[in-house]
Amino acid sequence: MNFENIPFQTINWDDIEKTIHSGLTGTAWWQTRQFKGLRIRVVEYSKGYLADHWCQKGHIVHCLEGEFTSELEHGTTFQLKAGMSYVVSDELSSHRSVSENGVKLLIIDGDFLKAVPDL
Repeated sequence: MNFENIPFQTINWDDIEKTIHSGLTGTAWWQTRQFKGLRIRVVEYSKGYLADHWCQKGHIVHCLEGEFTSELEHGTTFQLKAGMSYVVSDELSSHRSVSENGVKLLIIDGDFLKAVPDL
């Protein structure tokens, strides 16, 4: 795994520039802090957002405001509302986000979520 020590620091999300990412429908705005082996983001999805891909990456996703649906490629869906989270390791599911009315999320991912091979 590829980590670095991170000294104590605060993140004022108001100071982090938003980048725009289009979905199949709607828009996502990301505010990102990148460290070696760790990415922390505040992500907002617009009303009517549908991700433009099935993601295989592992995440810790915490819903800060609103609600959204996490769809798995095989058809299972999970509704997450403010205060709820999900966790998945890399390559363990194909998932995508859908937001009917908009949502704000805290998303953490990195090397610590790499899939561990069965022995």
